[in-house]
Amino acid sequence: MLGAVQWGVLAAIVVLLVPMGMAGWHLSRNKMLFFSGALFITLAVCVHLTPYFPSSVYDFVSSVQSVVVFDNRDSCIDSVNDMLWDVKPSSTDPSSSSSSFTAYDKKWSWSKSGKVSVCEFQKLSRSDASDLLNGSWVVVAGDSQARLITQSLLNLVLDSKKMESVKEDLFKRHSDYEVFVDEFGMKLDYIWAPYESNLTDLMIGIKHNRSYPDVLVMGSGLWHMVHVNNASDYGVSLQLLRSSVVSMLPLLTELGTGTDGSVEGSATIRSPHLFWLGMPMLINGMLNTDEKREKMSDEVWHAYNRALRDSQLLRNSGGPLLLLDIQSLTWNCGPHCTADGMHYDAAVYDAAVHAMLNALLIQSHQKISETKF
Repeated sequence: MLGAVQWGVLAAIVVLLVPMGMAGWHLSRNKMLFFSGALFITLAVCVHLTPYFPSSVYDFVSSVQSVVVFDNRDSCIDSVNDMLWDVKPSSTDPSSSSSSFTAYDKKWSWSKSGKVSVCEFQKLSRSDASDLLNGSWVVVAGDSQARLITQSLLNLVLDSKKMESVKEDLFKRHSDYEVFVDEFGMKLDYIWAPYESNLTDLMIGIKHNRSYPDVLVMGSGLWHMVHVNNASDYGVSLQLLRSSVVSMLPLLTELGTGTDGSVEGSATIRSPHLFWLGMPMLINGMLNTDEKREKMSDEVWHAYNRALRDSQLLRNSGGPLLLLDIQSLTWNCGPHCTADGMHYDAAVYDAAVHAMLNALLIQSHQKISETKF
């Protein structure tokens, strides 16, 4: 007995190939018409036979579609830092000195280029950000730049009254900070970790405890630049950090063990969403000590950034962490956005937070209305 595929082929021959083959023979006197007819016949046959193709063909088509979608997500993730700035004298505070960075309004938006506009990035409201981070554990580790990122994130999800109480504890010098936001169940830990070795220790601790945050943001470099001032050493430290991050990433499943030693079930463990907080542009003439001006020169700064790139810590160089490009944000915001050439206006860190949140939306395949990873 003929199978489904054979019957499909036979039907195609009778219904399509015979009459269309005859038409093609008549059209053969004109090469262009013959080519068009042959192409039409081929497409028609394929359409009629597609329902009889084996499932492997559909699997192949589906995999191609998945790759295309994945590539589009990757393109958008790579563009989350592509922002434009509008920095101009403030019209609301005429009493401020024109030399003060507080005398300037700083507004930012994503680039309007076609590549970026199709990603439909958006500034999230407090409600949207709260929905996105609902039930999440967020860890931010690093130096003062990481502390400023923490402030911007909390400022987005908390009201002004609660934020005032947060600032006093958050900015205690060289200290950790933790908060639990009852309204939507977000736990946030800020960990003072100014050196790369501190971050490596953190990764080892996470792996040992098998307690993985949903979002992990970390960054370092400024302290190393001032107190060690050796780009090669910095690069080696970042490579060790990369190894610890990769080894920390959990397996997709983890088997549990019963009291009698038997294996019972499995539990899915999601890998954290990983971000690296890049170093800001340093404006040497504005740095507030002679030591910083000497050790944080443009030449040294570029050497440290090359060490970061060569360490393969970042996603764009084959690593596990997505860059929050503070360098680009601070460069485009400019000298009117900083008072000391190192720490920048809150608008810069607000922009970085929104870049991170939009990346989370892409990575977790979410729309704004959805509420968990």
